[in-house]
Amino acid sequence: MSEENKAIARRALEEVFSGQGNLDVADELFAPDYVGHDPASLEDIRGPEGVKEFGSMYRNAFPDVQLSVQEQVAEGDMVATRWIASGTHQGDLMGIAPTGNRVTVAGTSVERIVDGKIEETWDNYDALGMMQQIGAIPSPEEAQA
Repeated sequence: MSEENKAIARRALEEVFSGQGNLDVADELFAPDYVGHDPASLEDIRGPEGVKEFGSMYRNAFPDVQLSVQEQVAEGDMVATRWIASGTHQGDLMGIAPTGNRVTVAGTSVERIVDGKIEETWDNYDALGMMQQIGAIPSPEEAQA
């Protein structure tokens, strides 16, 4: 079951958020009562529709995003995935106008998968670094100048 769960978690990252982005796969991979916990979001992401909205927001901001799975570990119904995403800030991101800056962000996602569907996700990624790379927040060096 661990290998199957890892494949589901990988598909969610690669198909929804990377490459061409297939938002409709969210209906297949995420449970109707799915809850996603994202440190950069004011509210939890809920259900496949919430995943589609969240994925669409990031894909619009970074249309060339490529996400690469670095490592996965699974035990029971839990899968931890370490990933790196890179893209160019070409669209609005949470009210921040496009800058054209290239961004690389590392993160970890932990999914709870039940009966072939993702029920819950806990994401942790370098949101501060992402904001610094697009120029929304000064880097420590810029703040000292």
